[in-house]
Amino acid sequence: MGAERLDGRVAVVTGAGGGIGAAIAADLAGLGATVVIADRDLDAAQATAQAIGAGGRGQAFSCDVTDRAGYTVALADIERAHGAIDVLVNNAGGTPHADFLEVPVEAWDGIVELNFVAVLTACKAVVPGMVARGWGRVVSVASDAARIGMPKEAIYSGAKAGALAFSKALAAEVAHAGVTVNTVCPGSTATPLLSSMYTPEQLERKGSRNPSGRLGTPADVAAAVRFFVTGGSYVTGQVLSVNGGALRAD
Repeated sequence: MGAERLDGRVAVVTGAGGGIGAAIAADLAGLGATVVIADRDLDAAQATAQAIGAGGRGQAFSCDVTDRAGYTVALADIERAHGAIDVLVNNAGGTPHADFLEVPVEAWDGIVELNFVAVLTACKAVVPGMVARGWGRVVSVASDAARIGMPKEAIYSGAKAGALAFSKALAAEVAHAGVTVNTVCPGSTATPLLSSMYTPEQLERKGSRNPSGRLGTPADVAAAVRFFVTGGSYVTGQVLSVNGGALRAD
């Protein structure tokens, strides 16, 4: 059975200028959605939109998800320009790679804003409209670090765990309205962010030690997001790890 089509739907994918977000945007566009590629790097967002190509279903939009007031205004602007947001994919995220004891206190707020508070901001702006219309899909891209903790990513692990728990609670609150809220937790995935954290030799070891024998790809994560977006209204409040069978931090 093929995936449910998204013709006439509007989807927003944050942090979609590259990596996992770009793969998710392309996948949703392939199902017929008009996909707004929200990224603070407008050039990268435009490159993703251009790669999506046919039908003009990829629309680039400059947006900083850590600016609460500005982000709320940006989401309203998107709805005025493209129509009500039916699918929200909270994908933007990131972290320094350092032991907790080495991360300055001044850096904490930025990590939490990007990986947790931005999810709250977007849901506060978008979910009421979904509830009123009786249909909506929210998927947050967290991390396996949220489930098991990850050395050198302690604050990130906590922030992503917050997004995961929030999503479960919100799912229970809005399920009656046909709105689903789910979380995808990638493991080690071959992206520029991961490459900035590890040497090529370390990445090769991480892949070879994974039960699948490789690192994940952005397409692997996009497939999980697609499942939640197209899987109907009875699959909600769930967490899906995309980690090749890994059971521990590595």
